[in-house]
Amino acid sequence: MIIKKALLYCILAVCFSLNLNAQILEPVKWESEVEKISDTEYKLVFTANIDKGWYIYSQNRQEEDGFAPETYFEFRGQDDNYQLDGKTSEPEVEPIYDKIFEENVVKFKDRAIFEQRISLINSSLNQIEVFVEYQTCDNAKCIPGDFTFYLSLDGSAIEKKAVEIDERSKQLSEGLNMNVTGWEKYEKQTVEEKSNFTIFLLGFLGGLIALLTPCVFPMIPLTVSFFTKSSGENKKGLFNSILYGLFIFLIYALLSIPFHVLDSVDPGILNNISTNVTLNIIFFIIFIVFAFSFFGYYELTLPQSWSAAMDDRANKIGGFVGIFFMALTLAIVSFSCTGPILGTLLGSSLTADGGAMQLTMGMSGFGLALALPFTLFAMFPKWLNTLPKSGGWLNTVKVVLGFIELALALKFLSNADLVEQWGLLKREVFIGLWIIIGIGLVLYLFGKIKFPHDGPLQKLGKGRITTGILFVAFVIYLIPGLTNSKWANLKLLSGFPPPMFYSIYEKASECPLDLNCRKDLDEGIELAKAENKPILLDFTGWACVNCRQMEEQVWSKSEVYDMLKDNYVIISLYVDDRRELSADKQFDYIRSNGTVKTIETKGDKWTALQTTNFEDNSQPYYVLLNSEMELLNTTNAYEPNAEAYLEWLKTGLENFKK
Repeated sequence: MIIKKALLYCILAVCFSLNLNAQILEPVKWESEVEKISDTEYKLVFTANIDKGWYIYSQNRQEEDGFAPETYFEFRGQDDNYQLDGKTSEPEVEPIYDKIFEENVVKFKDRAIFEQRISLINSSLNQIEVFVEYQTCDNAKCIPGDFTFYLSLDGSAIEKKAVEIDERSKQLSEGLNMNVTGWEKYEKQTVEEKSNFTIFLLGFLGGLIALLTPCVFPMIPLTVSFFTKSSGENKKGLFNSILYGLFIFLIYALLSIPFHVLDSVDPGILNNISTNVTLNIIFFIIFIVFAFSFFGYYELTLPQSWSAAMDDRANKIGGFVGIFFMALTLAIVSFSCTGPILGTLLGSSLTADGGAMQLTMGMSGFGLALALPFTLFAMFPKWLNTLPKSGGWLNTVKVVLGFIELALALKFLSNADLVEQWGLLKREVFIGLWIIIGIGLVLYLFGKIKFPHDGPLQKLGKGRITTGILFVAFVIYLIPGLTNSKWANLKLLSGFPPPMFYSIYEKASECPLDLNCRKDLDEGIELAKAENKPILLDFTGWACVNCRQMEEQVWSKSEVYDMLKDNYVIISLYVDDRRELSADKQFDYIRSNGTVKTIETKGDKWTALQTTNFEDNSQPYYVLLNSEMELLNTTNAYEPNAEAYLEWLKTGLENFKK
């Protein structure tokens, strides 16, 4: 379970922190082209070049009552000049389920081409203006964006109209400036960035667990003895054992190559696989089958003819090639034990949308852990005497893994349930089933339940008792997850159970964790003055994945939660809020690059507010202020370390009191 949990969420987010000197991010670069079809017909082509790791949404919501952001094209000046022939086309990509919006969405990665055919009404028209509005996200932040295309139909130079900003717009634009002071007091904050090396280490941990199974553990002394005794020279035997370990490592690393091919054909295919209902149900069934195999009700093996053929070739060929076939034979023979663990690794990589490289890192770590003992014990043969003897404890390990596989199977069923909204595995039902599985595992470890391959239990060993106590503690940890309280979050398991909003309980507040927040700047400032509290200015978004991660995993921590609840006024400004401002509050705003943005929605206003005052356009983004707009600490972004985030809040509170 540790492997699955860590692989699934420890690697999801790239830690990201910005200070006041941060640049405005532009992950999407737009290009345009005009293709002439006839004297009156043209095809307009708009290409979004999207930075690696980022994506934009489709023009079309998949569900009628959905809330996911859309990419929107506005073809200006149509009227008597031209007409659109059909709808704007976009790449064909399968929808995936978005847990934030609880709906299916279409996302584009790397490159997205939109095309629109037009027919001229005014034959003298030679220039068209097209406006596109979109939202781009990665695993850590979301950014609203827009771009204006000026297209020449006849190849002539583009004439951009001078935009005049009226006095009312100038005044409202100036009102965006909060006159925040105190920048010079605070230094840049940095957060350590996680890498694929984390996945490698977790895959290595999975390989170590696989070593303790009945299919692999007895092979270590047998194989090492073969290499050290079959060769007349100790150096040659050592070399062969090192080569054997190298081939084991390569075999498992190379198993991920097909997924690189899939990823290159369609960068979104692995994520599509992870959210496909049919495949998730298939994974669920496979894991159930693996679990009962571990329990000893049947044996899952690859065809015996495969291992026999590999073994025969190893004996006949000899040399380097023979050693390779020996390593391949081990991989085939041990499949009944390593297969479920590898399945977990595969499922984790796909579900995490980590792509093929993360899968390669995990598989490489797994292969290295399996390979090391064969080399180390060949280098130091006396170590073999320290190995525990094979026995019933190996079957105990296998049965424990069976319970874990059973628990992990529910994750895949939960994925399918979320996509289809069946309501079968609401969060509390899921956790309840895990509690039942945990109790079953504890009863097994203490000898109250037996499986087919278990012998008579004479006495409880230290290993069984220690492991049993750990799982008792785990079951106790799960119990608050059944409640409708702030302790129900189960932060350590974030990503395993369904999200907190997929609950049997009704949620009373629209604010994160039912905290008392304001979603309007002026209201929040007035409340801060009235209560004499500092402000946590929270630039967030409905489509911001890591905003939800911060709320569910960091804000939910008891000390952080109490700090926010008792000492801060939270002002949450959603930059993707599409509710329109009243006509008297809409205005034109000149951005730092000289372009003009019409502020029509609340989200437009909060985006402009953030970029004007903090020269940053990513979310989540946190600012600590007093009601006089004095900065109380460094600005902060995605900070998954709850202790560090708490210290940041404490420092802001101390500076406020001064």
